[in-house]
Amino acid sequence: MYLFELKEDDDACKKAQQTGAFYLFHNLAPLLQKSEHQYLPPQHSLLELEKLLSKFGQDTQRIEDSVLIGCSEQREAWFALDLGLTSSSSINASLQKSEMETELTGSFIELRKALFRLNMKDASLLSTAQALLRWHDAHQFCSRSGQPTEKNVAGSKRVCPSNKIIYYPQMAPVVITLVSDGARCLLARQSSFPKGMYSALAGFCDIGESLEEAVRREVAEEVGLEVERLHYSASQHWPFPNSSLMIACHATVKPGQTEIQVNLRELEAAAWFSHDEVVTALKRNHPYTQQQNGTLPFWLPPKLAIAHQLIKEWVEKPTCSSLPA
Repeated sequence: MYLFELKEDDDACKKAQQTGAFYLFHNLAPLLQKSEHQYLPPQHSLLELEKLLSKFGQDTQRIEDSVLIGCSEQREAWFALDLGLTSSSSINASLQKSEMETELTGSFIELRKALFRLNMKDASLLSTAQALLRWHDAHQFCSRSGQPTEKNVAGSKRVCPSNKIIYYPQMAPVVITLVSDGARCLLARQSSFPKGMYSALAGFCDIGESLEEAVRREVAEEVGLEVERLHYSASQHWPFPNSSLMIACHATVKPGQTEIQVNLRELEAAAWFSHDEVVTALKRNHPYTQQQNGTLPFWLPPKLAIAHQLIKEWVEKPTCSSLPA
């Protein structure tokens, strides 16, 4: 309720900035500090941020480019600000990354590289932040009038002053499906995946499609199989490539129709894996460890990814994917 108030009330949101915490980015890369085996995103107060900007000869007006990304149970509001991007309304140039890192005793690290070394809370928060910052950077002008749009204080919308069209941040729906024939599950990899990593099938929903239609089409297009049954598992926001809503499903294929036809335009490889093979892969802590014969064993997406959850569900209850929708 408090978060909704901040999104709708510019004055309340401005007031919340006075006692809020800011997470900093540079060209969509979050500021992080190393702590043993993980990364931690430092928080900065409004006063600290104003001093920082002044030190680098920047106008504190830049803080208006910040976006609201959440709040604590104690009503401390959390904001994100990118010091590398420049908005259409900003008079400020991009700040130098190396100088900022030295001053802030941290590093601006690509979120994709850092995501799996963040705890669950920070990963979710920074994913939301990056997605919002990217959306605002890409929607600075009205698609109808061509005029600059204006964000509200929270960054929950942009408005075209000339025609009053309101633009809201959006996510693209993506189905991610673990296909099973009962005893085995089907895993695939794209050429862009890290070496040796296999995952569930995934693809964007087309306009006009239902969730079920998207799953059936994706499975047919990518591996040439016909889905008999499917059911929903869970969903997750995913910031790559441009903010997606990952909708996770289990699916089973028709008995006796398990011959894979890999669409090489979409995938590099796809194969059936036994229950034991998947259990072993889930236990692998170091995916890049070579086997004695010099080959690289296949490995699975990290725990933070919803694909990992789908695979883990199937391992713990291999018949779960055969339930009707």
